[in-house]
Amino acid sequence: MELTVISGKGGTGKTTIALALSELAQNVIKADCDVDAPNLYLFYKGKDIKKECFYGGKIGVIDKKLCVNCKECEKVCQFVAIKDGTIDPFGCEGCGACTLICPQKAILLKDEKTADVYITETGKGIISRAQMEIGSEGSGKLITQLRKNARDFASDDTLIIIDGSPGIGCSVISSITASDVVLIVTEPTKSGLEDFKRVLELCNHFGVLTLTCINKYDINQRISEEIEVYCKTNSVDVVGKIPYDDTIIKSINDLKPVVYYENSKANHAIRKMWENICQYING
Repeated sequence: MELTVISGKGGTGKTTIALALSELAQNVIKADCDVDAPNLYLFYKGKDIKKECFYGGKIGVIDKKLCVNCKECEKVCQFVAIKDGTIDPFGCEGCGACTLICPQKAILLKDEKTADVYITETGKGIISRAQMEIGSEGSGKLITQLRKNARDFASDDTLIIIDGSPGIGCSVISSITASDVVLIVTEPTKSGLEDFKRVLELCNHFGVLTLTCINKYDINQRISEEIEVYCKTNSVDVVGKIPYDDTIIKSINDLKPVVYYENSKANHAIRKMWENICQYING
């Protein structure tokens, strides 16, 4: 069983909620698939029991012995990544056009390392995570690998909670595809509502069971009501409404999940939401 937590935009509290739910679940494995900004592991002390290099892209390499500096590759490169017989590794997109046009066959595509992939063992279970190289791409392929790594440690009754990326891009698609349940975390702002509509449309396209959580719902009651009406119109259940709570700031600073703050309003709301979610993942 896989529960993926995503959001239409950054800053909605997606990771805070994914972290809290993983603390409330039993027999859980966490996968930090927000690979462009991973931070789930910061809340845990543990050790890396596995580390691998991930090659998620290609990059052109010119053999100086064969190159006659005809500049045909420069003409065909749409990314202006080739100059004077040298390929800029930060500009090259690995499209391969230069390899096709080169009359001397002096250019080859080689695999490019884009990330380090980790399996981290903590006192609260396994975290599947990665650290991307600066400026690297291919995050969609990387997320597929992270989900596979998490499944390798899962048994039939294990819940895998995936902290996905915000938005509707390739990384989000890789996070939700074949998930059992998706929880969209949104916030009651104009941009939050519009981005929520886009990511909900994406989930509907892939036919994934989708639930909604309105975080900080009380900062704008009017837009919160708009979100609820939109969800009802589109047959999406709102399983949680989390109030604004300064304790969240303290929990982040303390690197301690908010569910361990007894007097936190957000804690109580998240626990209630978890009970609602369990009706879907256990049913």
